[in-house]
Amino acid sequence: MDKLILVRHSETEGQHEDSPLTKLGIRQAQTLANFLDQASYEVNRIISSPYLRAVETIKPFARNKGIDIEKDERLEERVLSHEPIDDWEEVLHDTFQDPDLKLTGGESSQEAKKRVVTLIDELESQDCGNVLLVTHGNLLALLLQKYNREIGFYDWKRLSRPDVYLIQKQGGEYIVERIWED
Repeated sequence: MDKLILVRHSETEGQHEDSPLTKLGIRQAQTLANFLDQASYEVNRIISSPYLRAVETIKPFARNKGIDIEKDERLEERVLSHEPIDDWEEVLHDTFQDPDLKLTGGESSQEAKKRVVTLIDELESQDCGNVLLVTHGNLLALLLQKYNREIGFYDWKRLSRPDVYLIQKQGGEYIVERIWED
């Protein structure tokens, strides 16, 4: 893998895996496609969370470029709990402070990060050019921690929908750059 482009999905109507994009989200997906077209980063592969909102976010760009969207469950959003959580944002904050904190039926930050990093490790060992991954906010923040340990809860809160990060190796070090322009 040469460059890694990470995309957070556009505005959606809900959190269920089959939640569609809102009307604004559909416009955002088209804006994202235009942005990626103009960004001059050749994309060789697109891998997305199988959730509808992620696939719909990248579909206009993939269609324009004639690139198939590969789906990978390792890019699915992290589940905090299978039980309703009233103070979910406070709980999410706590999971950034304690990466092993795990609620009933949920996944710890450590487990979610390990899951997505297995995909990155596979890609880094392949000669597959530039890869674009489409995922969800919490998992994106956890993935960014692989390259910058300082990424935390407040960085997650600042993520936009959509959002785009470029990761590339320069001089033996990974450089993480937010390239999306709100």
